[in-house]
Amino acid sequence: MNYADRLQAAVDCTGNACLVGLDPILELLPADFAAARDVERPRAERARALGDFCCEVIDVVAGRIPAVKPQSAFFEALGSDGVRQFERVVARAKNAGLIVIADVKRGDIASTAEAYAHAFLGGVAGVHEDELADAVTLSPFLGSDSIAPFLDVCKRTGRGCYVLVRTSNKGSADFQRHGSPELSFQVADAVVKWGSELVGESGLSSVGAVVGATHGAELASFRERMPRTPFLLPGYGAQGAGANDVVGAFLSPSRSGAPRGALVNSSRGILFAHREPRHAGKSWKDATRAALDAMIQDLGAALGAR
Repeated sequence: MNYADRLQAAVDCTGNACLVGLDPILELLPADFAAARDVERPRAERARALGDFCCEVIDVVAGRIPAVKPQSAFFEALGSDGVRQFERVVARAKNAGLIVIADVKRGDIASTAEAYAHAFLGGVAGVHEDELADAVTLSPFLGSDSIAPFLDVCKRTGRGCYVLVRTSNKGSADFQRHGSPELSFQVADAVVKWGSELVGESGLSSVGAVVGATHGAELASFRERMPRTPFLLPGYGAQGAGANDVVGAFLSPSRSGAPRGALVNSSRGILFAHREPRHAGKSWKDATRAALDAMIQDLGAALGAR
């Protein structure tokens, strides 16, 4: 089944477009998982604690949101033990019925890109299906031949990808806003072309775009340029963007009345809500639930008012 169609079905089921980023920053983990940041402990034990935290987050959010986005860097930092935990987290999320977007931001020459595509989406001998992501994030800096292997795998497997177009970080304008038309618009046009053969029954392509929620004033322009492209919107919450900033990225609702065309990501604001004064006295899980409730309500109200 086409990735965009599977994603929309998940959004229809939950009624919201919230995406929780699994960014297990060692210094911010709850005390229950302090072993992950203890450099005196064996690496495998540290990695296990990291994985335990993400798996427990998955248990909290499963059934309430359509998707999660594990960031591979935090796992890779703990070597092969961390990679094993990344695979465990992906499998846990998929078995919980969540769409999994692996935030890997890969981008390399064609032969290497093909290996990355198989590693995260296509599978090789000995890799269990549950350990493969539903979609990945990609950097397009090396050009179309670095993206083509992922498109091939997406066509063959029904998976998807999100290409970095206009990122949420402070330095994004250093290159992305250069040129005429600016580079981000050129990449957006390429995303439309790359995704033209992967449009599903939902009217959306399996080739998406990462566009920062922190650039709310620009979202309408990107949406006009990419009418069939699903957006992944980082920057909500801890990075400063609010629900009203992302409204311009969404298309008309689906037949069920659910949001369509975008996912809004929050990572630190959900995972580490227990550190905020407003959640003082709550367990980390209760704080995470409360923060997710607030996000769902916030986005629902903004989209309902447009």
